[in-house]
Parts: sequence; C-alpha cells; structure tokens
Amino acid sequence: MREDILNHIDNPKQLEKLYRDNKLAFKSAFNLLYPELTDRKLADYWDARLNYENLGIYWGSKNELTFVIIVSLIAGVIAKIPVLFNINKEFFYQRNLGFIIFPILTAYFIWRKSLSINKTVIAGVTFLIAVIFINLLPADNKSDTLILSCIHLPILLWAVLGFAYIGDNIKNSQNRLDFLRYNGDLIIMTGLLGIAGGILSGITIGLFSVIGFKIEDFYFQYIGIFGVAALPIVATYIIQTNPQLVNKVSPVIAKIFSPLVLIMLVVYLAAILFAGKNPYKDRNFLMVFNGLLVGVMAIILFSVAETSKKNEYRTGSFILFGLSVVTAIVNGIALSAILFRISEWGITPNRLAILGVNILMLTNLLIVTFKLFKNVSKKADISEVENSISMFLPIYILWIIIVIFIFPLINNFK
Repeated sequence: MREDILNHIDNPKQLEKLYRDNKLAFKSAFNLLYPELTDRKLADYWDARLNYENLGIYWGSKNELTFVIIVSLIAGVIAKIPVLFNINKEFFYQRNLGFIIFPILTAYFIWRKSLSINKTVIAGVTFLIAVIFINLLPADNKSDTLILSCIHLPILLWAVLGFAYIGDNIKNSQNRLDFLRYNGDLIIMTGLLGIAGGILSGITIGLFSVIGFKIEDFYFQYIGIFGVAALPIVATYIIQTNPQLVNKVSPVIAKIFSPLVLIMLVVYLAAILFAGKNPYKDRNFLMVFNGLLVGVMAIILFSVAETSKKNEYRTGSFILFGLSVVTAIVNGIALSAILFRISEWGITPNRLAILGVNILMLTNLLIVTFKLFKNVSKKADISEVENSISMFLPIYILWIIIVIFIFPLINNFK
C-alpha cells in the first residue's frame, strides 16, 4: 500500500480508489508516509481528511436548547391532560396520542427552518381540524370508522410533520427522501434514549427502595410520563445538531436487516404452507399478514433511502430487489384474500380501508420492483427508485384523509 500511495500521490482519483479498496490499510500506510510528503497540497488534504478530530457533541445555541426544553414540557403537559382535566384516559389516548408528539415536532421544524407564515398557518389549521374532528366523533368503541380514524390519524399528523420538515420546496423528491431518512434516524435515537432512560429509571427506583422509599407511582406519573413525551423532540434535536452521531448507524442497520428480513419472509411463506393457515378464512391471520406487509414495506422505503446515499453499494440493490419481489407476492396474497372476503361477506369499512391501502402498496411495490430491476441491470440509477417512492407519498396521504374524514360520514359513524 505504501508504494501504491507514493506512485499515485499526485493522482486524486487513484488515491480515492486505493482508499476505498482498503480504508484501514490506506490510513495506516499514509500516516507513516506523511512526514516525507512535504509541500504536497494533496497530501495535506488527505491528512486532514483521515485524521480529523471531532470536536465533540454540539449542544446548539442557548435559544435552541431553551426552545427544546419548553416544547418538551408542553408535550408532557399534553400527556397529562386526562389527569389535569379529569378526562377518561381511554377516550383521550385513543384519539389524541398523536397530538402529544407530532405538533411539538412540527413546531420545532417550523421554528428551525423559519417556515413561511402561509405554511405555518396550513400546518396549524390542519392540526386544529384534526383534533376537533377526532374528539367530536361519537364515543362508540364498537364503531369501525372510529377505530379506523384513530389508527390513521397519526399518519396524517406525520404527514404534516413532513410538510414542515421539507419546507418551501415540497415537490422536491430528494427532500421527501431526506424526511424518510430522518424518520429512520429518529427511531434509532429515540430507542437509544429510551433504553438509557429505562436504565436510569430502574436505578433511581432501586436506590430509593433500598432506603425505604417507594417512589414508583410518583416517578412514573410525574417524571416518567414527561420523559417519554420528550423523547422524540430530544432525539430530533440531537439528530439535527449532531448528525454525525447517527448518520453512520442507519446505513449499517439497513444493510444488516434488509437481508435478514428477506430470509425471514421466504421462510415465513414456506412455513405458511406447512402450518395450514388460510388468510382467506382466518381473519386474525389476515390482520397479522397485513401488519407484516406494512412493516416490510417501511423497511424497504427506509433501506432504499439509506442505500441511495452510497451508490457503490450494489449488493444492497440486489437484496432490496429480492425483498421487493417477495413482498409483492405477500401483498398479492393479502389483496386476493381481502377480495375473497368482500365477495363472500360483503363490504365493511375495515375491508374497504385495507383493500385501498393494499392496492396502493402493491402498485407502489411493483413500480419500485421494476425500478430496482433496472438498477441491478445497470439500466437506471438508484435515483429512479427514490422518485418512485417519493411520488407515492402524497397518494398514501390522500387515502389516509379519506379514511379519517370521509369514512365516518358515509357510514353514519358506525
């Protein structure tokens, strides 16, 4: 490696190739060689690149930190509304869980990105309409449309968050993909903070119990709930101020879990044949089947978002292509099972909602699969796959809006 570096010290392209072929060997050889490379601007550049020392965690400005603390406390207060105003907890959390998280995150990005007044008003009015509508729906736990609205509402609130995150250039497909990446990073950082918070809570409760104080109820009611409510905003703040903390973790997780999920799906499809489960007759199995489908679809979306950051990772494209093919098969089975149940027992709000989202996912999957096939065949860039994902996001949101607001009206809130 040492001789290769010396022979190509004035060739930036060849040095980059040597570095990518074996990063550790390149860095070791270069550091030994660098004292001899005096008055070489390119060598100075590589020294700065290879031996840059991170200055540590940046905690943002005082105003940023103050803003995050305030909105975190607001999130905790929202979570405590049932206690503060003597509201039925089941009624409140079933309908309003998303309002603890998404308005706060949206407010953060509106503030951070200095969103225009018009877009701020649009986001605020959407939240206002949503919170009024969902809380005015009749209190009937057996109502299919109420349950559907409660399930789909957080997705609409998530879309408003995306609207604030993307900012002024909402039609830019790259910005939409960046939002998906942010969601992947948010899940990772929130999980890490949650684990750390859980350990701290366990130690705190344990230490107080040793000296005779039982603080479990007080701790979880007045400290734990504020901590849980604050997790997403604190995680977002860390991601935005220190992107280096997670931008290397997400691609690794995507690379690890994509092949594992592919193997799991193939084995699962084979196991279905031996288990004798029938999604055409077994309603609970069909629900699990659809839940699996949504989860795998999300993994494909996030994996494409991460893989696209490094086009040289062609193995990732092959794995994603295989995963999308298998997922399309699963989707086809689920869709045919839903159509069978509709033909046998008629249309219900639940069946219609699931039918719509399955048709959308299958259409999106087929487009993504085709684009991935072109990518692995070297006939198209990964950017085409990105576009096929980002262009479908508004279509999903339109269907979500129909399920939340239109279904209850056309079905008389039943």
